[in-house]
Amino acid sequence: MAKTQRLDKILSHIGYGTRKEIKGFIKKNSVRVNGTVVKDGSIHVDPYQDEIEINGETICYRDTVYIMMNKPQGVISASFDPQVETVVDLVDASYRVFDLFPVGRLDKDTEGLLILTNDGKFAHEILSPKKHVPKTYFAMIQGKVTEEDVIRFQEGVVLDDGYKTLPAELNILKSEDVSEIELTIYEGKFHQVKRMFEAMGKKVIYLKRIAMGDLKLDETLALGEYRELTEEEVGKLFYR
Repeated sequence: MAKTQRLDKILSHIGYGTRKEIKGFIKKNSVRVNGTVVKDGSIHVDPYQDEIEINGETICYRDTVYIMMNKPQGVISASFDPQVETVVDLVDASYRVFDLFPVGRLDKDTEGLLILTNDGKFAHEILSPKKHVPKTYFAMIQGKVTEEDVIRFQEGVVLDDGYKTLPAELNILKSEDVSEIELTIYEGKFHQVKRMFEAMGKKVIYLKRIAMGDLKLDETLALGEYRELTEEEVGKLFYR
């Protein structure tokens, strides 16, 4: 990104309005740079060094956004869909100017940790098959999960299409007619967790992602709630 940018572009990028609306603010003497009223939105400024004010408010510029969401069931992991509610629809309009997209996907009926960003490089780092970023899930399983299942998951499970998964770590929390488990996988095949248990003759009846890499879901977030990641949390995913 260039060090300096057009002032109107900067203000538009972070959600203060269209270029036309920004022009209106400037006409009303509502925009200042380093304490001086600006008359021309085309001037170039450094958004990280210059102090920019609009309507008396000092802006905090950023070109990338990283959001943690506790995804609820019933919404899809997409940026836009004309018929179905998406995870981006759950985010406040002030964030939508950043053209957010989900990093990977969770099935419509799956809950839990989902990252939204506008940083393509960051998303690639997490999703690249070469990175093998671990993803951990809590699940409720119809059927008794046994130590034999643990061993088979460690060896890799052959799915319905013949693909053998990478070794996975299965931890049994409760082994009953409805079992509770935690599972860590190192890839992201279509419906992978569900298909792995189907290969064991069992059915996933509830699924929630609780971690990606070293980043754990903030359990204070109710379903559908979200917050921005801290720099430290971004680093837990973006260090590989």
